[in-house]
Amino acid sequence: METRPLGNTDIAITPLIFGTWQAGKRGWVGVEDDAVMGAMQAAFDAGITTFDTAEIYGNGYSETLVGKALGAVRDRVVLMTKVFPTHLQKQQVIDACEASLQRLQTDVIDLYQIHWPAGRFNSAIVPLSETMEAMVSLLDQGKIRAIGVSNFSREQLAEAMTYGPIQSLQPPYSLFWRQVEQDAKPLCDSHHLSVLAYSSLAQGLLTGKFGPDHQFPEGDVRATNKLFQGDLYQQAQAALAQLRPIADRYRTTLGNLALAWLLAQPHTCAIVGARNAAQAQENVQAASLTLTPEDLAEMDRISRTVTDRLDPNPVMWNLD
Repeated sequence: METRPLGNTDIAITPLIFGTWQAGKRGWVGVEDDAVMGAMQAAFDAGITTFDTAEIYGNGYSETLVGKALGAVRDRVVLMTKVFPTHLQKQQVIDACEASLQRLQTDVIDLYQIHWPAGRFNSAIVPLSETMEAMVSLLDQGKIRAIGVSNFSREQLAEAMTYGPIQSLQPPYSLFWRQVEQDAKPLCDSHHLSVLAYSSLAQGLLTGKFGPDHQFPEGDVRATNKLFQGDLYQQAQAALAQLRPIADRYRTTLGNLALAWLLAQPHTCAIVGARNAAQAQENVQAASLTLTPEDLAEMDRISRTVTDRLDPNPVMWNLD
C-alpha cells in the first residue's frame, strides 16, 4: 500500500489506518480479544502499517492488545495513541505517556495526541500551554516522534500550533459527517497537516448493513450516535439507496466506496476498525479504489441530503 507523510514529518503512514476503539470493549459488544488481534495482524499482512489507539479505550486494554498483536513487527508499524482530558496537567501527560509506552511494548510513540480539549467529560480546565509544554518535552526527549490533536476546533488547533509543532488533527469525518470541512480542515490543508478521520464509516452506517428498524443492544455506543436517530437515520437510508448503484459500478461495497471518497479528500486518511480478519481484509480494498471526478461530485451531492440536516455540533454522540 502507498504511504503518505504524517503532516510535515518524514513519518510514513498508510492512507487507511487501523482503529482500535473496539479492542478496548467499553462501548462495544461482542468483541473477542483473539479475533480483534487477528484483525490487526491481517490488516498488517494486507499492507496497513498504521494503527491508532488511546489510553481511554478500555482504560488501557486496547493499547495492551495492540502491543501484543504487533510487538513482533514493531519496527515496521506506526503507532498512534492519545492522552485523555483527565490527564492534561504537565506531569499527568508525562506519566500517561510512560504508561502507554509500557502497554504498547515500545520505546517510542510515533504520534501522541491530545484526545479531547481540556474540560470535556467534566475534566479540569488545564491551560493548553501547559499540556503542550509536556508534549514538546516528550518530543525533545525522544519519547514521541510527533504531536497531534483530536476533536479540536479550528480555534483550538490554531492555539495549539502556537505552542509547538502540530502534525495532525483527528476529527469525526465521513460522507455523512462533514462539519470539519467548515471548521478546522481548511487550516489543516493550508499547513499540510494530516486529517486522520475517525468514524470514517459513520460507525458502520455507511456499510449499509443496518436496516431501517435496526436497534443496537444495551452497551453499544452507537445507540447514542445522532445519525442512528429518527428522521436523520431514515434520510441516511435513502442516501445509501442512491449510493448503491455507484458502488455496483465499481464492483465494490458501500463501505469501501465511502472510504474511497474520504481518501480522495486533500490531506485525509481514514481510520477504520475491524472486529475480525475478514473485515480488515475487506477494508483494505478501499485503498486501491480510484473514483472519477463525476462520481465524487455525485457522492458529494447525495451526502448533503444527510449532512445538511445536521446541527453545527461536531460531536457525533449524545454523550453528556
